[in-house]
Amino acid sequence: MTPPTAHVDQIARIKIDLDHFEPSIWRRVEVPLTTSLKGMHDVIQAVMPFENRHLFDFRFDLDGKPRRYGIPDPEGWIQISDAKSAKLGALIERGLKRFVYTYDFGDDWRHMLTIEATGSADPGLDYPRFVDGARRAPPEDVGGIPGFEEFLEAIATLKHPERKRLIEWYGGAFDPDDINVPAIQANIAKLARRRALGKAAFAKSRGLTS
Repeated sequence: MTPPTAHVDQIARIKIDLDHFEPSIWRRVEVPLTTSLKGMHDVIQAVMPFENRHLFDFRFDLDGKPRRYGIPDPEGWIQISDAKSAKLGALIERGLKRFVYTYDFGDDWRHMLTIEATGSADPGLDYPRFVDGARRAPPEDVGGIPGFEEFLEAIATLKHPERKRLIEWYGGAFDPDDINVPAIQANIAKLARRRALGKAAFAKSRGLTS
């Protein structure tokens, strides 16, 4: 069995691709192998960015069996494991290379996550870390891929009858080519600070700091 501390200084580089949309909307991140799938959800929300207002799940096959992780159903009607209970490092060790993340089961934003590499963390960097990406993610509640395509067409057409209403609904201009790196960096920095505080509290509880 792998010791709990085995992945403390190891990271995975992961590419996140929004499915079924061209030109491609994607992000690349680096996250500690100690990150749970719930933590991975938080990272995706931060870098797309979405607003974390809907349910989500991760799906993949492992050991020849389909797996699904998300928020457990208290009624037990939906068979789904707790996303907090699965860590990236353990899953990668068991052969996980690609997996699907779906956010908002109504709009159905499906993403393919690909493990590109694993390795040692840079002690001079904070994690999780946004590396790069392209194009702005869809607005919340826009109506899935069809609604997003209609939204983009409307805001790009000056005389479109829905253009003014949709810009007001969104809250301002929407440039599909502008990934809005400052907003992403601010979001991911909050997660990195939260992780740093958690590590410091854990170290203190174990008497590892003075």
